[in-house]
Amino acid sequence: MGERGAVATGGATVGTAAESDKTPRTERGRRTLRAILDAAAAEFGTRGFHETSIVGITSRAGVALGSFYTYFSSKDELFRALVRDMSTQVGIVGAAASQGATSVLDGERAVLASFIGFAREHRELYRIIDESEFVDPASYRAHYENAASRIGARLKQGATTGELRDGIGEVEAWAIMGMNVFLGLRYGVMADGADLDAVAGAANALLRDGLAR
Repeated sequence: MGERGAVATGGATVGTAAESDKTPRTERGRRTLRAILDAAAAEFGTRGFHETSIVGITSRAGVALGSFYTYFSSKDELFRALVRDMSTQVGIVGAAASQGATSVLDGERAVLASFIGFAREHRELYRIIDESEFVDPASYRAHYENAASRIGARLKQGATTGELRDGIGEVEAWAIMGMNVFLGLRYGVMADGADLDAVAGAANALLRDGLAR
């Protein structure tokens, strides 16, 4: 995401991608919707919202123009669905990475490593999240609020089990999210040669030990 944030989309679920009454009910429909969303990610990520056309999206997706209007009424609606879809993918990747972690902090390390790897595969979508701040501010805000909420829930669990101190809340959740976003930008988008585990480990040490001597 340009200067502020990041996420991406992949080939997973599309339940949040379209309006509820347009959600496909067949496997063929789900494949078509997925193709449209993936093509939109490539087009918006390369050209930006204003220079992207519906025809360009459907051409890249290999679907008929009429198929687009089966699921979306406009380019704006598709863009909103894409931001929701990207947010969903980030949540799915993070949840999968944290499964099996022996502690909350170990889980945060795994989440960060997986996110940076995800950003490397979908680096063009940093631009999409940044652009959503101006194209659809509500989606932009929801994206970050949802991400912070997921982190906050994990921190709360750590306090409940006694691993983390009491009183950790929104400030800490947003601070961790900000760190993750910019590490994804630095080591996922700007440069992709760094060892993911080493980067995540250094960030995790910051959470575990702080900076004080």
